[in-house]
Amino acid sequence: MTVLAQEIITSAQVGRMLSDREVSRFKPAEIREAIQTLVTEGKDGLAIALGDAGLSLYPDSEDILAITGLLALMRQEWSLAVELMDQLRDVQQDKTPPFTYVMLVRALRCNLDPVRALEVVNQGLAKYPDQIELAAEKLILKDFSTASSAQETSEH
Repeated sequence: MTVLAQEIITSAQVGRMLSDREVSRFKPAEIREAIQTLVTEGKDGLAIALGDAGLSLYPDSEDILAITGLLALMRQEWSLAVELMDQLRDVQQDKTPPFTYVMLVRALRCNLDPVRALEVVNQGLAKYPDQIELAAEKLILKDFSTASSAQETSEH
């Protein structure tokens, strides 16, 4: 268990949360690791609180944006996940890895924005043409767009 995760658990046991000042002693990577540990330990509420503190301290950190985006996906907070994954992609710029594209596409699809999801999947496939998960997402979105086109045609 990470030092930060242990400090958070210990503080929570006495009914206290660490302040942003206390959390700021830790680097974004340490905060991400502590969040991962807390989720693994089933302490999702503490992980979310630490993620919020991490975002307020390090709003442009890849580590913090990635882990809080995953937390939002885990909680099915689709619009927040889209926002965080968009911010992550802005930070990563031309170094955006396939994983970010996949998570953003899934968040967009779950947020009922298949048009934008298809745009993002195409952008990801332009960079990573052999990425299997992006190809699978494109197939899902293709099926969705085919079904919605058929429904629109039948309604007219």
